[in-house]
Amino acid sequence: MIQWQKSTFSSGSDGANCVELAAEEGTLLLRESDAPTRILPVTRDGLAALLKQIRTGRP
Repeated sequence: MIQWQKSTFSSGSDGANCVELAAEEGTLLLRESDAPTRILPVTRDGLAALLKQIRTGRP
C-alpha cells in the first residue's frame, strides 16, 4: 500500500484539499486529495524543477 504524505501547506480550514507525495519502488508520485485516483509519477529532478518554478513564480 502506498503511504501518502500531505503537504505541510495543507493545514487549516481547507486541509482536505492538498497535494500529496509518495515514493514507491524508486519513483515519486504526486496527487491532489480531491482527485486521488489521478497520480502523476515524477523524477526527483522533475519535482525539484517544479518546486523551483512554483517558488519563483515563473513558468
